Amino acid sequence: MADPANVPSQIIPAAQREWETISPTVKMKKLWSDSAAKRRVQITRFEPGATLPMHRHVGDELLYVIEGAISDDFGTTTAGNVSYRPNGCVHTVTCRNGATILAMVSGSSEPAAEIGNAPRSQNFILSDIAWVEAMPGMRHKPIWRDQATNRLVMLGRFEAGATIPLHRHLGDELIFVIEGSSIDESGEVAVGDANYRPNGCTHTVWTKTGGTFLAFVSGGVEMVKS
Repeated sequence: MADPANVPSQIIPAAQREWETISPTVKMKKLWSDSAAKRRVQITRFEPGATLPMHRHVGDELLYVIEGAISDDFGTTTAGNVSYRPNGCVHTVTCRNGATILAMVSGSSEPAAEIGNAPRSQNFILSDIAWVEAMPGMRHKPIWRDQATNRLVMLGRFEAGATIPLHRHLGDELIFVIEGSSIDESGEVAVGDANYRPNGCTHTVWTKTGGTFLAFVSGGVEMVKS
């Protein structure tokens, strides 16, 4: 197991975070943020009929729909799927029947008057992406990757009893547990909660009963001899 003196991961119990009102029909709770890098991970809840007026992304955003569905000018993202809004994307967001989403946001947004030639948002249907064997007891679905910034998003799945050996994060990572649980030296991360692994975090990850999680990764990892 990792030395607790090393940079630890941080368990983020979502239920303990307060909702902030964005509009009468939209609210959000911030799970994690890095103000210097203008990055944050948040859960956003849309009431039925909610809309976000036309805006331009100054930075990018990648979101996972936990339940419900949201639409923009380029398509609809349904529960269990992912949408990517690149830097410069201009769109309006609507939600007919309500939705809850998890989003990794880089930068901010600003009002816009027209879409013009702005980059389009992209939808990723996770059932169309094949599982890849990562190591014994663990598979993942690579969803999105940006080689220029060495960032990626993936869906991971642990079999019961699986273990990732001692490793060090070269860059950071945040996981959100969709089902089951994930455990490291900081404790157990349950369904609906997150775990942030900062740059330099050295730990072992395991699961008793299995689990499925979404991971936002920046950088990579290196294995460490115990």
